[in-house]
Amino acid sequence: MPVYYHSTRDASVTVTASQAILQGLSKDGGLFVPDHIPALDKSLTELSAFDYQEVAYEVMKLLLSDFTEEELKSCIAGAYDSKFDTEEIVPLHDADGAYFLELFHGRTIAFKDMALSILPYLMTTAAAKNHVQNDIVILTATSGDTGKAALAGFADVPGTKIIVFYPKNGVSAIQEKQMVTQKGDNTFVVGIHGNFDDAQTGVKEIFANEALAARLNASGFQFSSANSINIGRLVPQIVYYVYAYTRLLAQGKIACGEEINIVVPTGNFGNILAAYYAKEMGLPVHKLICASNDNKVLYDFFATGTYDKNREFILTTSPSMDILVSSNLERLIYKIAGEDAVQNAELMKQLNQGGVYHITDTMREGLKDFVGGCADVAETTRTIRHIYENDHYVIDPHTAVAASVHEQYVRDTGDDHVTLIASTASPYKFTRSVMEAIDPARAGEEDFALADHLCELSDVPVPAAIEEIRTAPVLHDTVCEKEEMTDVILRFLQID
Repeated sequence: MPVYYHSTRDASVTVTASQAILQGLSKDGGLFVPDHIPALDKSLTELSAFDYQEVAYEVMKLLLSDFTEEELKSCIAGAYDSKFDTEEIVPLHDADGAYFLELFHGRTIAFKDMALSILPYLMTTAAAKNHVQNDIVILTATSGDTGKAALAGFADVPGTKIIVFYPKNGVSAIQEKQMVTQKGDNTFVVGIHGNFDDAQTGVKEIFANEALAARLNASGFQFSSANSINIGRLVPQIVYYVYAYTRLLAQGKIACGEEINIVVPTGNFGNILAAYYAKEMGLPVHKLICASNDNKVLYDFFATGTYDKNREFILTTSPSMDILVSSNLERLIYKIAGEDAVQNAELMKQLNQGGVYHITDTMREGLKDFVGGCADVAETTRTIRHIYENDHYVIDPHTAVAASVHEQYVRDTGDDHVTLIASTASPYKFTRSVMEAIDPARAGEEDFALADHLCELSDVPVPAAIEEIRTAPVLHDTVCEKEEMTDVILRFLQID
């Protein structure tokens, strides 16, 4: 049965998967969601004998049902190849009483590579299927990792341009260097004076600007998104949870059908929503543990049923989670509202106008799969040090938030389910914060010296993604106010 996609804010909007990928965001401001979640049609035992690419096809064919087998397999083959530095694409590492799912072995050493390696293939295939003549302008806000992964994926892809906005003082030095050294005639990187929420809000407003869309169309362009609001980002993320479960099964760590817990360090809610969709497809999951840093808006939401962004925005050592408006949560709100687009639209209106909304008791019943937890910077630092000293395993601050929350959860509940922790970035992406935890005497050194020292301590080679930016020249130095984002876009596209 084909899967179609509706807007979370208008049930009458119905598009195919390829159309949803091209649009990125519905014209009414809503996010595209599947009209039903299909069950896996291969058994977990069968899938445990498949490699990553084969599992990817079995999952994605169900949700991207208007792609042919040939099209989808071609996209998968182009995405998951030698650009990943491990043959298994996402290895599992046993440490600290859990299995760390290493999602950072792609080109930009962050989990965003898992979806953004395939999105350009899906996007260009979707454009051809829908007879698109315009160039597609990928418009993206980033809290640090999406930007570089999207830039790397779309650089020099024919028929596309990509514009990335990031908070000028809200990403790590390595994250910024990765972005501003990006090559490609079709790439453009802009720092804004503001935080990630400012950048994300600005991008959403630009998508909703019909006059601007018409102006672009007249010049041969149309917008799409590489943020996790794009369903083409979300579907590939489901794959690695299914794959990880089947690896645990193949290795005899779990029995077939045994439930596991999944812990995800969470900012924009896309990565943990993918785990929820995996459960909806039939993956045996007991609890989805949503780990927040000091910006614990999601922790408070799961505890109280109230989403309130009216609070201090805190810059932490896990900057990709420094978010107060978790866009993908809207997809879950729509689901627990009984897929009532009117009710969901009203809640999103309340969030936009007053910064807060409250869900009903009935809706809270729909959150039973989720548990919230949080860890502050000090707890994150202690966790990095503890796991290094006990397991000689180095994790980045985002993964450490998840590991800290997992430790708290087990201590508080006694829950002994086998646990998968989404390890979302290489420690080399956040060398200063990592070194402050495991060798603070050296933490004052410059970033690349810290990378070399981390290599000595961890026995893990410095990734190519770090080596290639050591001496790379800065190619993007544009900085603007958040109110100037539209003007900056028009200048880059040379539209008068």
